[in-house]
Amino acid sequence: MLGHFIDYARQVGLDAEPGFTTRKIRWRVQLTETGELINILPLGDENSGQPVSRCPEMHNMNAGGRAHFLVESVQTVALLFKSNETDKRVAATMEKHTFFLDSISAAAAKIPQLVPLAEFIANEQQVELLHERLIQEKAKPTDWLTWEIAGRDPLQMDEVLDWWRSWRRQDLETHDAPQEKTMLCLLTGEAAKPLEKHPKITGLSNVGGLGTGDVMAGFDKNAFCSFGLKKALNAAMAEQPVQQYVDAFNHLLRNRSRKLANVKVVHWFEKALPPETDPLSFIYEPPETTEAVATESARKILDSIRQGKRPVPSNNRYYAMTVSGASGRVMVRDWMGGSFENLVEMAGNWFSHLEIVARNGGGPAPDPKFMAVCGALVRDLKDLPAPTVATLWRVALTGLPIPQPYVAQALAHFRADIVNDHPFNHARVGLMKAYFIRKGGTDMNTYLNKEHPSPAYQCGRLLAVLADLQRSALGDVGAGVVQRYYVA
Repeated sequence: MLGHFIDYARQVGLDAEPGFTTRKIRWRVQLTETGELINILPLGDENSGQPVSRCPEMHNMNAGGRAHFLVESVQTVALLFKSNETDKRVAATMEKHTFFLDSISAAAAKIPQLVPLAEFIANEQQVELLHERLIQEKAKPTDWLTWEIAGRDPLQMDEVLDWWRSWRRQDLETHDAPQEKTMLCLLTGEAAKPLEKHPKITGLSNVGGLGTGDVMAGFDKNAFCSFGLKKALNAAMAEQPVQQYVDAFNHLLRNRSRKLANVKVVHWFEKALPPETDPLSFIYEPPETTEAVATESARKILDSIRQGKRPVPSNNRYYAMTVSGASGRVMVRDWMGGSFENLVEMAGNWFSHLEIVARNGGGPAPDPKFMAVCGALVRDLKDLPAPTVATLWRVALTGLPIPQPYVAQALAHFRADIVNDHPFNHARVGLMKAYFIRKGGTDMNTYLNKEHPSPAYQCGRLLAVLADLQRSALGDVGAGVVQRYYVA
């Protein structure tokens, strides 16, 4: 799986370099040549900020007392805290603020362009002014912050980035000198010095992860370790490939993921595809048309691939994973991969199996979104367990049967809708239909079969006719023939 991440990083041209990462920066602080505050500019939207690549990332952050170089949080730079922040956290942040100032000052001693920034951070009055301005802008303590010094972005200065590379290399050599042994890297198969701590995966804070990020390979408990190895040494990986998989994972979470209930689903293709030929996009959220059109689109893609008429890369493969956060660790709930042709066929089957006649009888119901199908199992989407979403996602992509407990839940809500005289849910009925088709031995279509041999089928037809007659003659009578006799 991590090897596919590295392949993806190469595919999209990610310049993965240890010591750098991409951050979603919310604020840009503008300074004069003399180190005075000019203005604060918001970046991106208020929830996530603007992705900025090649931000310096400090190592050994868990030891405490360290801060990232140049790009840091509002809390660390401007000492902006939550109203209920603990004294211990405040003291730790003050220590990080001092480290931040020291690192900027050390860089400014070599790079004159950073002198205004060093003078600004050292000036308590200017920092207090920044603090007040950020409060006025309703900044959050966890927002990331960057700089513009006399009209120039220090992240775009080669001399600044080169200084950071040199400082980082020297610091690592100083702290890691006792450990010189090499191990076989799981990602490259080569002998290399492994990382004890991996950079964190960001973007899972809304599905159970931490705002500061989550670790993919952590081994933070003794029970997870073997042979006396500590932390990530239990899955030995060299620094460069680790940075590649971390950058690729973060890039996928930013650009190729969707939040489904309490999980995120990430997918990509071995060979890049235009959005209009992506079957997974159909399953996420079909076009704003009828289901028949969406199904036809998937079948046309499959036919064009077979006939060689569509400009789609041959021998393509897809990869999909379902992830969430769990107490600082990345939880991979599912991992799938397969041929593109098989994926298109499964997407077509998903739509055709869910196809149902609309309530008004005027034709097929609109295509249900994937979350509408998941929501058919519960009263409220907030009650939807993450494992249920992961299971249904695998069902959609691989053509597996729908688990019987899911249909029991859908049937219970369907009965409640009838008893309460609520209009039935298209996705719920479609899911029950799909259950019997995928179970095997049953072929169900979206048209009226007057010759159907089942008494229950014909009784259902009769009940529907009687309900229509009653509604036409008497209007809304409350508990009608359906409510009185359906259960019987």
